[in-house]
Amino acid sequence: MDLTTSPGATTVTAETYVLEVRHDPPKAVLADPDGRIWSHLSLTASVDRADGVDESYAARPAVVERGEDGVTVVAVSSSSVWEHKEVRLVCRPTSLELTVTVRGDGDLADVSLLGGRGVRASGAAGTFRSSIEYRSVFCPTPTEPVQVVRPAHSAATLGVVGDAHAGRLHAVFSPPPLCLVLGREEAAHATDVPAGRWLSLALRAGIEKMTFTELRYEPVDGGFLLRLDYDGHTRVRGEFTTPPLVLSPTADPFTALTENREDLVRHGLAPAGPVHEPAAWWREPIFCGWGAQCARAPLPGAPPSHPYFLADLAPAVVPAGVAVAADMAREDFYDEVLEHLAAHDVVPGTVVLDDRWQSRYGCGEPDPEHWADLRAWIAARHAAGQRVLLWWKAWDPDGVPAGECVRDPGGTPVAVDPGNPAYLERLARTVAQMVGPDGLDADGVKVDFTQRAPAGRSLRAYPVPARADPVPAPTDPGPAPTAPGADRDPGPAGRGARSPQGVWGMAALHTMLATMYRSMKAAKPDALMITHTPHPAFADVCDMVRLNDVLERDPATGVVPVADQLRFRHAVVSATMPRHLVDTDQWPMPDRAQWRSYVEAQADLGVPALYYAEAIDRSGEPLTEADLALVARSWAEYRARTTAGVRR
Repeated sequence: MDLTTSPGATTVTAETYVLEVRHDPPKAVLADPDGRIWSHLSLTASVDRADGVDESYAARPAVVERGEDGVTVVAVSSSSVWEHKEVRLVCRPTSLELTVTVRGDGDLADVSLLGGRGVRASGAAGTFRSSIEYRSVFCPTPTEPVQVVRPAHSAATLGVVGDAHAGRLHAVFSPPPLCLVLGREEAAHATDVPAGRWLSLALRAGIEKMTFTELRYEPVDGGFLLRLDYDGHTRVRGEFTTPPLVLSPTADPFTALTENREDLVRHGLAPAGPVHEPAAWWREPIFCGWGAQCARAPLPGAPPSHPYFLADLAPAVVPAGVAVAADMAREDFYDEVLEHLAAHDVVPGTVVLDDRWQSRYGCGEPDPEHWADLRAWIAARHAAGQRVLLWWKAWDPDGVPAGECVRDPGGTPVAVDPGNPAYLERLARTVAQMVGPDGLDADGVKVDFTQRAPAGRSLRAYPVPARADPVPAPTDPGPAPTAPGADRDPGPAGRGARSPQGVWGMAALHTMLATMYRSMKAAKPDALMITHTPHPAFADVCDMVRLNDVLERDPATGVVPVADQLRFRHAVVSATMPRHLVDTDQWPMPDRAQWRSYVEAQADLGVPALYYAEAIDRSGEPLTEADLALVARSWAEYRARTTAGVRR
């Protein structure tokens, strides 16, 4: 790399970019080799504490240093809440790595990168941001409205907090890869990924440092910053350094996701692949009963698509005595629909018993009103050559003692607490009972609702005593991990950091899933675990990645084709977990025509999954003999290809 100096500036010319560092006030202008600017990168940052906002002042001029690891830009400033704060930007031949380090004691709240609050010598004060000199942002998680590549001035959130409420439907993958990609061109439609130049913004974080709930891209008025939400549940004692944000010019967004995964694996922060090789039966077509349950028990008055008028709204309260979809998770219903499918030569290799087969969500006990003897029913399916998975609602505290839960200020359970050893022991026993030969003897679990992680500074979780070990010196990198994933102690969230209430954020989800996975494999080594967590660091807690629920409309209210939505998701999973199997999902479907189109596409995207047997829930259209014949033919062709050794 070449360094050139001019009055007030130093220019770094690397293999794939040019960076002009303006010393005072500190900023770094990032451009392509031809000089086209990506952004005036702000070297201001904020590391807020639960007891105070971090504002920078008395910023020193940026210093540019050449060392063995490349060229480093250092911007030091005083902080309103920390004893010391510095931003470091390490320049390598094809990438840059940005970190923020603070010293002191406190509980982390929001951390802002590429921008933050401060006061400058000129008197300018408030929030400073990096500039938007690009036109679009690729977001690797499905959202509603559907917008894979969105305008540069549209926000994006990657995390484990979300649901179907307004502004929260962005955690269909939870967590997704923590990688946003900036583009030079705008997209032509909801799932379009245009050609052109791209710049990846990827967080290099293993599970140990993922104690935040969300990574947010926050643009406003020509500027943006990135924000990590730690919720006040990660304690700093001595020193804290943010996970590196890696900025890399790249060929396209899916190449960026592949490069992010390879970077995490290379640094020992993600497994190279799944822990277990797939059993042959894992590739068998799946029948999940949820869509059929919804079709059999539609909510009276519920609109078939997004409501735009008051008259289209569903009833505020379900009428008394009306059966809902979860009421259909019962023995007689599953027997009936499976018999109906078999009569049309549609015989799944795997059956998923969906919401709600159990008496309470937080427990693994069958509902006796729905299942006279679930163990015997599973045994009968085994005798017929089929496997059975049990649906599991992550985080739900229903039936779990309050002392093993995260609670609101009033003491009401909000979610189970993976930081509580008592809960983890309970969870391990529950999973063993679900899949073990002395229990229900099911063949695995389909984990849903991983996006319902607790979030909030007022929430109370399991207390953990402060660390007694001394904080390493700033130059001490600490012991190297002994193997990929060896840094996955859920306690520390960074050098010298520890959650005061246990484990939080994405790290907490991994702790919960790891407990389930270990218990399941101990009880039945070939059991299958399905999740919708395509972050590379979660490769060791699932065997198959589910593409998850289908969405509906684009920002202009246009209907987005189902197959196009799922092809995008498959491309994401192929980049982030290339050796994992894929559950293609199939719910909800807007109408029979789109359902048929997706049935024909599924075999090219992963393991075919059928959710319907009699009718499409949203449109009410019945499935005909020809429709089920399409499924039978598609499955037969898929099985022939799989038997012939075509890996999906």
